[in-house]
Amino acid sequence: MFIILVPALAAILVILILFTSIRIVRPYERGLVERLGKYKDSRPPGLQLIFPFIDTIRRVDMREQVVDVPPQEVITSDNVVVSVDAVVFYEPTDPQRLVYNVANFMLAITKLAQTNLRNLVGDLQLDEALTSRDRINTALREILDEATDKWGVRVVRVELQRIDPPPDVMAAMHEQMKAERTRRATVTEAEGFKESEVTRAEGDKRSRILEAEGLRQSEILSAEGQAQAVRTIADAEQYRLQTVAEGQAEATRQTFQAIHDGDPTSDLLAIRYLETLSQMADGRATKLTIPTEFSGILGAVAGIAEAMKDPSSTTESVEEETASPGE
Repeated sequence: MFIILVPALAAILVILILFTSIRIVRPYERGLVERLGKYKDSRPPGLQLIFPFIDTIRRVDMREQVVDVPPQEVITSDNVVVSVDAVVFYEPTDPQRLVYNVANFMLAITKLAQTNLRNLVGDLQLDEALTSRDRINTALREILDEATDKWGVRVVRVELQRIDPPPDVMAAMHEQMKAERTRRATVTEAEGFKESEVTRAEGDKRSRILEAEGLRQSEILSAEGQAQAVRTIADAEQYRLQTVAEGQAEATRQTFQAIHDGDPTSDLLAIRYLETLSQMADGRATKLTIPTEFSGILGAVAGIAEAMKDPSSTTESVEEETASPGE
């Protein structure tokens, strides 16, 4: 019986030793090995062996974590009480300092965030606090990151969740925002009406300009057409008069040429010349062309005029001419 009990106890002891000496560290963890209560070393993720009964391993989560800072009452610089809360995102960088340098990290960072948040918001007026969330977040993150560096922690970011004024202040702010929205709507409507009126006026102006331009072009074209018609009529009339004058001049020249070829007396030439001038004067031409070779006819005309003044002398001349052949 004793012989059977000893191996069984030995097997149980071996199993117990193996069970207490093997530890598994997960991928997102780091292991801190303590031997007889003293820090020995840090272990990476994986299967880790330790001395049973004298070594212990403490696992530290290295993932990014969140701390919810509880709401607190804060008095702004203009004596308005607001309720403020925030969240802090952090990640461990040194598990040894995180475990051994601070007793309760979660409580410590919560109180640290509340204190500094109270200081930051207390230096601002209500309007500034409501509109400066990014600035408050950045300032609080820098303060917490510097303070927690000795704890082996890096503060990633800080986000303000709420900044709630008292109900009466909230009601006044709502009324103010409502009035502001009404004012903006009125301004927007007025600007829209103004733009529409300007656009309509511009359209009317452009329409009148185009209408006036069209009328001007029409009058110009009409005037040009009338001027062209007048010029055409004047040119035609001038051409007609010139043609008539040239025809009359040519007829006169041919008449004088025919008379010259027939060898007429000067009296006959003078009479025919006067008849021709009378016919030419009845025309509409304003110019008369007289050949230079007929300038001598003027003398005959003067002789005829003289004879008409003295009828007796003319009769005697005729009688003498009649008596001369008989003799």
